[in-house]
Amino acid sequence: MSGNNNRLPYLLFWICVALIGTFAVGGIALQRGETINSMWLVVAALCVYALGYRFYSAFIATKVLMLDAGRATPAERFDDGRDFMPTHKWVVFGHHFAAIAGPGPLIGPTLAAQFGYLPGTLWILIGAVLGGCVQDFVTLFFSVRRDGRSLGQMAKDELGPIGGAAAMLGVMMIMIILIAVLGLVVVNAMKHSPWATSTVAATIPIAVLMGIYLHHLRPGRVLEATLIGVSMLIFAVVGGGWIDEHPVLRGWFDYDAPQLAVMVILYGFAAAVLPVWLLLAPRDYLSTFMKLGTIGALAIAIVVLRPELKMPALTQFIDGSGPIFGGKLFPFVFITIACGAISGFHALISSGTTPKLLANEQDARFIGYGAMMMESFVAIMAMIAASVLEPGVFFAINSPAGIVGAEAVDAVAKISSWGFPVSVEQMQHLAHTMGESTLFARTGGAPSLAVGMASLFAQVFGEHLLAAWYHFAIMFEALFILTTLDAGTRVARFMLQDMLGNFNLDLGKSNSYPSILLTSGLVVSAWGYFLYMGTIDPLGGINSLWPLFGIANQMLAAIALCVGSTILVKSGKLKYVWVTALPLSWLLIITTSAAWEKLFSTDLRVGFLAHAADLSDKLSNDLLTSELAAKAPHLIFNDYLNAGLTGIFMLITWLLLGDTLRIIYCVVSGRNYPQSSESAHIPSRLVEDWVRD
Repeated sequence: MSGNNNRLPYLLFWICVALIGTFAVGGIALQRGETINSMWLVVAALCVYALGYRFYSAFIATKVLMLDAGRATPAERFDDGRDFMPTHKWVVFGHHFAAIAGPGPLIGPTLAAQFGYLPGTLWILIGAVLGGCVQDFVTLFFSVRRDGRSLGQMAKDELGPIGGAAAMLGVMMIMIILIAVLGLVVVNAMKHSPWATSTVAATIPIAVLMGIYLHHLRPGRVLEATLIGVSMLIFAVVGGGWIDEHPVLRGWFDYDAPQLAVMVILYGFAAAVLPVWLLLAPRDYLSTFMKLGTIGALAIAIVVLRPELKMPALTQFIDGSGPIFGGKLFPFVFITIACGAISGFHALISSGTTPKLLANEQDARFIGYGAMMMESFVAIMAMIAASVLEPGVFFAINSPAGIVGAEAVDAVAKISSWGFPVSVEQMQHLAHTMGESTLFARTGGAPSLAVGMASLFAQVFGEHLLAAWYHFAIMFEALFILTTLDAGTRVARFMLQDMLGNFNLDLGKSNSYPSILLTSGLVVSAWGYFLYMGTIDPLGGINSLWPLFGIANQMLAAIALCVGSTILVKSGKLKYVWVTALPLSWLLIITTSAAWEKLFSTDLRVGFLAHAADLSDKLSNDLLTSELAAKAPHLIFNDYLNAGLTGIFMLITWLLLGDTLRIIYCVVSGRNYPQSSESAHIPSRLVEDWVRD
């Protein structure tokens, strides 16, 4: 009887959480015509995440996967002090979160705000709890049970050579598109902004100095290096303001988008070939420190200020006429917001470094499901930061000049005609307070997000520092975007070396400098092409590249869920396969729908083929300006290339699904199929509290 009495407060607590969450989500969904306080989104998110983690993740852990704390993990069995190493769960959590939380949860929600705050918010909450968190958790668990193998290797082992080859091809392609899009976001944030460019440029020598300090001058003195690095970062932000006001120095850092693209390409190549301790490791450390600190400060600002959301719940652009990117609400909101809801890129981390560090199998729930939940919360805060801006300002910053007009007067007239009033004077004043010459047509999401973040920071931490807060936000975004860019280039180089090693052993050696230079050059050339073409695209580049990135990313998530579904059925868990099959089915629907739209839509801002045909027709009839006519052949080729990649993505997705269904049919019907590659059960011998608790 006493046990029931003790359980009553516990039940009442969770009933209250469920009721508050339902009330908050309902309030968000039903609010129309009036502004809504941002705390509604915060409360709804916290309640949904709490319920999802406490109940749904616990169900998956105990009933579906059956985590075993007494089973030795690969980190224990293969401990080599380098790649495999038992690590405290909080350290692994920090590593995993830093690795998965790139710019996606910041940029995707910002761009998707053109539909209003409601669709993106609901997708972030539902998609994460039922899809993204599940994918990360399941992939991490199955990799731990298979000696820490990668997603591609697991696909090959569980599905066979065809599925494995398709998975490897898909992974390589998504890396190329991912890096190109991230580079474009950085370039659009820095173009014609000496303050932003000088600040971001300063992070490179700071990271190199930290690397030399830790590797040669003062090995192991992490605290000293941290204090030096963070102090120099702060000085770089302040110094950027001085440079921006200097008549001579300002010109040294004032570049247009194509020039900055070349610089980013050269940086990516250098980062891929330099020793990891010299640039990547210190940059990762700095970006993690800045990421957690800045997101924490943003959360505090939102809670303290409780700002009203000025963006409506739904805009007229749900019909596909949006200025930031073309396409209707369905399916494009679901691929615009990938990271923060469900992201295939996470599967590369969940089957990469993280499973090699996990000391206790039970921690897979906390790290796999929990870290993704934290990233989803970052996406909610990004949606708030974008939605607290005046809609007219938001669209003025993010709308490409090719849509609203190159002149400020034309742009504000166009945007005001949509029902979102804005004036030239208003934008000039905002640019001046942010320390910029202009904020018009700064596509990519990063500048508008920085304006929103700076406005919140300034109200809490000091209005007189608004320009510094803006450029701090730009530096914050660019810092870990570049980290993902250079780390992604290095990972893609490793993958390409592995593939080429099947044909030439020397090319497969990761320590061979001829191989390093060749493969790095090939990888950088691939993503550099898409980046450069994005900078000369009159629609801003992000219009076509971000949906392509979303399709590729969700395709990779589908690969991970195909592998997960196959392993569940092989493990005798057919009755639980819906856990992975439901998000997989949804991903197949939205990925295929989006790919079909990008291929065959007659909307020139959506369909690659339609845009290529229209541009070809205008070029042949001499209907283009001389500037656009010079770029037209490249843009036409780019459209056809994007169409080809989209077709390949769709083919790979359905090929993996077919292979998955084939294996499931063989299991159910008793036919021959590739046996499970799960490693044998070996009891854990770890007893240290810091590892096992």
